Amino acid sequence: MENKTRFKIVLFAPEIPGNTGSIGRTCVALNLELILIKPYGFSLDEKAVRRAGLDYWKHVKLREFDSWSDFIQKENPDRCKLILLENTGKELYYQAPYVEDCYLIFGRETCGFTPEIEAEYQDCMYQLPMFSEHIRSLNLSNVATTVAYECLRHLL
Repeated sequence: MENKTRFKIVLFAPEIPGNTGSIGRTCVALNLELILIKPYGFSLDEKAVRRAGLDYWKHVKLREFDSWSDFIQKENPDRCKLILLENTGKELYYQAPYVEDCYLIFGRETCGFTPEIEAEYQDCMYQLPMFSEHIRSLNLSNVATTVAYECLRHLL
């Protein structure tokens, strides 16, 4: 089965190499582009990235941007195609407006997006539900995979 739908996964300032590697592996599985926005908390050459991505990492369709403003300026995405995932999102991830060529954007593992990005894109933010007061966040690679498959479900 070939994935003819197009959407992208974007990681804003990722910090944990294993998460990036695992998300890259999901991108290969779904034939998606992975966009990374600097700064990173690691080098893409680190073994941890390759270990998590296994021998699939070489097949990742990867693009990099130097900053959020560099991404917005060069990519010039329609605002309606930006879907940011953050604990502060007012709506749930399955309510997001998944469309062809949308961008699923995930913030840093430890602190999410900058306050400026959160303020400017609050209307584009969605979250995964968490029902226990004992947890602050979910693993980024698990969230990215969950949201990617939800997007795929909406587009097929």
